[in-house]
Amino acid sequence: MTKVKIYGAGSIGNHLSNAARSKGWDVTLCDIDSAALERTRNEIYPARYGAFDEEIELVHCDDAPKGGFDYIFIGTPPDSHVPLALEVVKEKPKAILVEKPFATPDLKGCQELFDQCKANGIECFVGYDHAVAASTVKFAEIAKDIKDVKTLDVFFREHWQGIFNAHPWLDGPADTYLGYWTRGGGALGEHSHALNLWQYIAQVVGAGKITEVVATMDYVKDGKAEFDRLALLNVKTENGLVGSVVQDVVTKPTLKSMRLQGVDEALEWQCVPSPYSDKLRIIGEEVKEKIFEKTRPDDFITELNHLEDVLAGGKLSPISIEAGLDTMLVIAAAHLSAQTGEKVTINYAAGYVPEALSTESGSGALKQAAA
Repeated sequence: MTKVKIYGAGSIGNHLSNAARSKGWDVTLCDIDSAALERTRNEIYPARYGAFDEEIELVHCDDAPKGGFDYIFIGTPPDSHVPLALEVVKEKPKAILVEKPFATPDLKGCQELFDQCKANGIECFVGYDHAVAASTVKFAEIAKDIKDVKTLDVFFREHWQGIFNAHPWLDGPADTYLGYWTRGGGALGEHSHALNLWQYIAQVVGAGKITEVVATMDYVKDGKAEFDRLALLNVKTENGLVGSVVQDVVTKPTLKSMRLQGVDEALEWQCVPSPYSDKLRIIGEEVKEKIFEKTRPDDFITELNHLEDVLAGGKLSPISIEAGLDTMLVIAAAHLSAQTGEKVTINYAAGYVPEALSTESGSGALKQAAA
């Protein structure tokens, strides 16, 4: 039987546990907070899936078993992702899945983790599940045939009340990493699905990686919290494709959309919140529309199926560690651009380090607080 250990008994940990159990896997769910484990047993899991699955082993991190796991998933806050993943590498699972965003904007430990995974032959993935959804796979397939792409735009604009509804024990952003951009929260970190999708489709159409970023961020202070509630990114790739990414935590109703524009045709994707589904529109001489019906648990089951497929067939993955860390470089670049008021250039050859970022004035260091 496939064995998986999951760190973090919050919303994502419960989703991943349910997805793994739906596949008949053996699940050990760990957390540093005993109260979080009790919430999983008595509140979160039963409310979502009807009843707690007694086959799930709930353990405090201090008592978590080490070694012998096929997969290890990390669903903890972003500022713990890399340190925890570096410890997990020592257990040598077949694969590690790290929830998004992969790290914090200072990129601390990113290159070391990348090197350790490669040195130990461990596949590592990041939890951008939208990139492996059936609708996105179809979008990418069609996008390859769109001629002379003009622009690409992705919006993930969603009020984060839904997140707090899923975590009713939190009083607001100050109670969690979400309220601190330096910890990987705020609009740019939390809704970085949009940026990740932009990068993925840009590479699908041959535009290459993002090399230039100009960003405007709306930073706010709310008590102890300091976060970006709106992130506006204008980006350009190494092969000259220009487009935009917009992410926020204030828009309602939700708007999650992507549009690829060619000469005479366009391709649109939308994640519809209710009833939950994805919509694909091909706009040419006529408009064709396809609805991809799904449930929220389906997102995570599809993600785990993808991990199995990659390990079985060795195919490239849009949620690989490289994809997750490329997204982190652009996140870091966007914060730097917003703070300096300058265009930021990314040099991927330098690695997943702050030195990969530069402005015209030469600044490559993020401030610890918003300007």
